Amino acid sequence: MLHKTNAIVGLMAIALLLGAAVPAVVADEGVDKAFETLKTYDWGADRAALGPLDAAVAAASGKADQQKQLAAQLAAVLSTDAKVAAKDYVCRKLSLIGTADNVPAIAPLLENDKLSHMARFALERIPCPEAATAMREVLPKVEGKLKVGVINSLGVRRDAPSTAALVALLADKDTAIAGAAVGALGDIGTPDAAKALGAFQAKAPEKLKMAAADAYLTCAERLLADGKKMDAIAIYKSLAKSKNKNVRLAASRGLLAAIAKKNKK
Repeated sequence: MLHKTNAIVGLMAIALLLGAAVPAVVADEGVDKAFETLKTYDWGADRAALGPLDAAVAAASGKADQQKQLAAQLAAVLSTDAKVAAKDYVCRKLSLIGTADNVPAIAPLLENDKLSHMARFALERIPCPEAATAMREVLPKVEGKLKVGVINSLGVRRDAPSTAALVALLADKDTAIAGAAVGALGDIGTPDAAKALGAFQAKAPEKLKMAAADAYLTCAERLLADGKKMDAIAIYKSLAKSKNKNVRLAASRGLLAAIAKKNKK
């Protein structure tokens, strides 16, 4: 009886070991198949076929080596003749696990009408200076909506090194570009950005007056959050003299909050 029991236990142990090994093998095979699918993937295709890749990206969270390897495989797709849908998918995944190593593969898409948006989506979220640098360097090379998009993304990144380039764009004849630069400077929210916005909002063209005031308020909020209370207070005091009632009200509220925060220290 003891012999039979030991045999059963042994068989169960083997079964458990095999059972534990199967998912890993299946997962690897599934990822390989998903990468094959990605080569010809297009809008309208069965999205479930990419499920193993979704799972692999999620499973790699917090595992630097796995993330790096998977990100490299994904980024390689961007230099192929894969369809827009596939590259869109890749950019979404690289926004989660991408690193500085993948920036060179993403950057060329910034000049692509169909993929610039998703390239920026990824670069906004990849936490390395190289991602912001790539967008800053492409800024003079793009026009129209692509330039507006890059400007917006630099604002999202709060990329202080782009301040000078954005200030130069405040004079752009394209109101959309100038307006985007105004907003980005507000989001960047540094003393240099505040100085530029202060000078601009005092002489802003009619179409950009409200955008300039709003950006200046945003800049004050950023400065206050960064501990630069006196800089924020100066902005609020300036805007409290605005001819626009809503701007005055927002500035007054901001000023009270800044003073209260200042007095707590």
